[in-house]
Amino acid sequence: MTKKIAAKLFDGRDLFYFDDVESGLSPNRKPDSRPSENRPAVAQMRLDSLTGEWVSIAAERQNRAFLPPAHQCPLCPSTQLNQSEIPDNFDVAVFENKSPAFGPALLPRDDDSYSVIPQLELGTTRDSVGRCEVVVFSPEHTGSLGQLPVSRIHTVIEAWADRTAHLQSLPGVRQVFPFENRGEEIGVTLHHPHGQIYSYPFVTPRTSKLLDSISKFGPDLFQKTLEFEQASERVLIRGEHFTAYVPFAARWPIEIHLLPHRHVQSLEQLTETEKDELATIYSRLLRALDALYDSPLPYISAWHQAPLVEGGQAVRLQLQITSPKRAANKLKFLAGSESAMGAFIADFPPETTAGRIRETLGK
Repeated sequence: MTKKIAAKLFDGRDLFYFDDVESGLSPNRKPDSRPSENRPAVAQMRLDSLTGEWVSIAAERQNRAFLPPAHQCPLCPSTQLNQSEIPDNFDVAVFENKSPAFGPALLPRDDDSYSVIPQLELGTTRDSVGRCEVVVFSPEHTGSLGQLPVSRIHTVIEAWADRTAHLQSLPGVRQVFPFENRGEEIGVTLHHPHGQIYSYPFVTPRTSKLLDSISKFGPDLFQKTLEFEQASERVLIRGEHFTAYVPFAARWPIEIHLLPHRHVQSLEQLTETEKDELATIYSRLLRALDALYDSPLPYISAWHQAPLVEGGQAVRLQLQITSPKRAANKLKFLAGSESAMGAFIADFPPETTAGRIRETLGK
């Protein structure tokens, strides 16, 4: 079993160590020796009355670290010369973001109506309550999640599942979203292999559209989608518990979706057997993507989980990996139609993408 060790950082933020099953690390970890400090003020959400969407104004994020040299990395284990965010050695570490877009404040009690505005009044604001956490995949400054052993990817999945269970229990949290941004082309500001978890006080725009689609199609939308994709030439991997495929209406030059065969709403609901298979399939997918070109593939890996609202039980856990890289030295930018109107134009058929990825899966 993965071992979990809880600790605190110098300003009161939570820190958790998740040790590999075969880890030789001591259960006793050094405390954070940095002098105590107050946390920044909670950000403000502002309502866009034209779309009904919330925008979090988080000015403190402007001061976050930007591509620091390796000897000043805030995600490496602390040394005498570099007092980082993680005081001791680790396998996987999770801590509260120092400059969060949501939180650290929570609602004093759960409030279903906190972010639901019946009339889109101009100038509506709310505090950006919630929680943002950083998930560090390895103590090594270089490398990537896909290059790590399958056993480490399993530990990361265990960490995501553990944190999902806790974050979903917090008052006011409506959706928990683990994700990884990989590559400077995506906007990454730290090279160290890591991801994040956002806990929103509202249902995100993408998920709101999904709920609308379910209401129109029916509660079996995910099962029917899985069966439709499994019957296509776009399947990449079909395991006992999961199927990975390039979707029928892929928007991005590289896009992979993965669905569990069983209807589960979040990572915390997976069985140990399912986590084992998921770690292996996820490792294969990430390695195949890096084999597409001579340089590492920039991507966003997004774990969509069911929102904690009425109707959310019909949403199935789904992984979506997307990359803007359309050729070895070319990126797809979101230009007028995509950025302004949300109407995507794909550069080539998803069936072509699936064929290319299947070739690299066999390497």
